[in-house]
Amino acid sequence: MSRTLEATIDISASPQQVWAVLADLPRMKEFSPQCRGMKVLGGPVGVGTSTININRRGALVWPTTSKILTFEPGRELRFRVNENRTIWSFVLEPTETGTHVVQRREAPTGTTKISRTLINLAMGGTESFDDEMIVGMNATLTRLKHVVEATPVTV
Repeated sequence: MSRTLEATIDISASPQQVWAVLADLPRMKEFSPQCRGMKVLGGPVGVGTSTININRRGALVWPTTSKILTFEPGRELRFRVNENRTIWSFVLEPTETGTHVVQRREAPTGTTKISRTLINLAMGGTESFDDEMIVGMNATLTRLKHVVEATPVTV
């Protein structure tokens, strides 16, 4: 079973300001080093919404699909990647100076055999890939922070 991965950051902006950027799912490619695209299928984003995602690591490019499990504005975004059963989440917690953001990747039921096989064959094994994911998660949060903090507050 894959271990739970987690990264955190503090952003000098309200949870609503962070949410306004984070919940715009097609923008995920601006933040995540691995995500090259996240296309929302159907109408407005909410619980049950599906996405098609394009991921890239070096010369490797692969599609995934995901389903939104939690969509609580200003609080939590959580989705499951269907191909490997991982659950990704962003939890926003208000602080005195803005928002504490926790990004997590969990695999409570383990990952799929095909996912484990591909990670072992093409990505250096689970431990190496997980370590790379943590680096990517920290980069994602740092990029999110820079964008949110540079976005003017509109009243």
